[in-house]
Amino acid sequence: MLKQLIGLGLVMSLSAPALAQEAARCPQPACAAVPGSRVEGWGAQSRAEMMARQGMVTSSQPLATQAGLSILQQGGNAIDAAVATAAVLAVVEPMSTGIASDVFMIIWSAKEKKLYALNASGTAPSGATPDHYAALGYQKDPANWALGSGMPSGGILTVTVPGTVWGWDAALKRFGTRGFAEVLAPAEYYASEGFPVSPRIAADWGSFNKALPLRACCTALDPDTLAVWTDGGRAPAAGEVFRNPALGRAFALLRKDGKDAFYRGDIARAIIAKSTALGGTMTAADLAGYQGKWVELAHSTHAGRDIYELPPPSQAWATLELLNILDACVPVWSPGKGLAALGPADPRYWHYLIEAKKLAYADLAAWNGDPDFVTVPVERLTSKAYAASLCSRVDPARATITRPGPADRSGDTVVLSTADRDGNMVAVVNSVASVWGSGLTVKDYGLILHNRGVQFSLDRQSPNIIAPGKRPYNTLAAGFVMKDGQPEMTLLLMGGDMQVQGHAQVLVNMFTLGANVQMATDMARFRHGQVSNVLTLEPALDALVGAQLKAMGHRLGPPNSGLMGGYQAIRVEQGADRKPVYRAGSDHRKDGQAAGW
Repeated sequence: MLKQLIGLGLVMSLSAPALAQEAARCPQPACAAVPGSRVEGWGAQSRAEMMARQGMVTSSQPLATQAGLSILQQGGNAIDAAVATAAVLAVVEPMSTGIASDVFMIIWSAKEKKLYALNASGTAPSGATPDHYAALGYQKDPANWALGSGMPSGGILTVTVPGTVWGWDAALKRFGTRGFAEVLAPAEYYASEGFPVSPRIAADWGSFNKALPLRACCTALDPDTLAVWTDGGRAPAAGEVFRNPALGRAFALLRKDGKDAFYRGDIARAIIAKSTALGGTMTAADLAGYQGKWVELAHSTHAGRDIYELPPPSQAWATLELLNILDACVPVWSPGKGLAALGPADPRYWHYLIEAKKLAYADLAAWNGDPDFVTVPVERLTSKAYAASLCSRVDPARATITRPGPADRSGDTVVLSTADRDGNMVAVVNSVASVWGSGLTVKDYGLILHNRGVQFSLDRQSPNIIAPGKRPYNTLAAGFVMKDGQPEMTLLLMGGDMQVQGHAQVLVNMFTLGANVQMATDMARFRHGQVSNVLTLEPALDALVGAQLKAMGHRLGPPNSGLMGGYQAIRVEQGADRKPVYRAGSDHRKDGQAAGW
């Protein structure tokens, strides 16, 4: 197995398609060089695992990571650090997250020795009915799956009541040791004083003019969005200092008045004014009455571990079904030779992963929705017996055609994880949904309104049909791994409908192939679109097995690494003194950093 992984690493480093792609995006003479290799372990690993004992933070941007680490060093706990990190990400990665967004958390309380899960995702406004959308010309066309859900892709009709501020506040009040006044201070500072835009974020910011015409309400970009996030329509370049003093004012209000500033105070009034001016149906009562909820995690077992994932309306629970299918069906599809024996240089390894993914996502499309409105049979769908019943649906040598489901979603999101000296651990996923959310900005407070409502359906037969107060099917995912009753790892991988298939891939990388927590993300990934039935491979993986997978009937799109999402994870073991030893990994596809002390 080690030889196979090393071989894959060499292909990742030296394949002609990978080098050609690199040259296209990096014209400097230095970019013609080939990468060096590590002198131990897997040569292609991007960096060592970060190891520390007193605390750990990992996120997609170093300034955010350092803000969380500073909270830990000042005596705060993992929950305090998580909110501080998330708040700075809302400043430095604004196309992905913000204070008018959704958040989910999984928290391991070391004191209680118990997992908790928080759903602070948005609810539909009181006027968001199917009839209202139909009157405006939006409806599901059952004969045309290319239309997806029938919902508009952006604008005010996709804005749900934001849950992030409520969620941050609820987590701090239940488990934290600090309040908004302290943990939001770094975010206020970077918004008001500015920060140098990091390279990957600059590249994503630079797609502004491509992304936003699909997000705006009508035919033109929101002028407030252009005014806040661009300099006359120009996005900031890497290294350029960007300031958002209006967002700084919003954080100052939150630090002073708490969550009421957002849901009942000046920020709430500005949000309602923006919505009303554009024909939205959100009311002051919708904001003031918003509540997230503490929920029970979905659970299954894999590789001698207990795997926990967020329940509906999150898609995360399908990770459990996917893993169960692999456990039950790979011995049927490949008698005597499991995934570990095949290894990632064998096209059958990838074929089995992809086909298992298709089965799990078909059930997501059929069943997932808000459990307060519909019954989602998660216990049955994540059972071992159910997984075994699906094996016959897959041809071990040929690709299947996927049935229609929710539109493929790329999305933009941040994920982060924290841990402290006492053993508390937190996994957070925060998102404005699509890139730049709805495309609409509340100018006085420098914030993007999310568009999570795009994940509702206008199909009246769908469990995900829009309704007032309802939460939509949500691509946001977070996971947690336990072993022998003890915490082992937080698990996060952002990227729309990449998240479940990404969770499964990195778990297999670690617990089947033996990768460490950094290596697990440095390994090449695939992404399969359930509606398009298009399979995307990273360039080196395409060079390795793309032709064979195409011959098996898979429909391959152009190789691409940008669609593979971003991973953050912290793994823990107990030292000889019975205190935690943390190991963290951060995705090299992002600007991120894992840091500890």
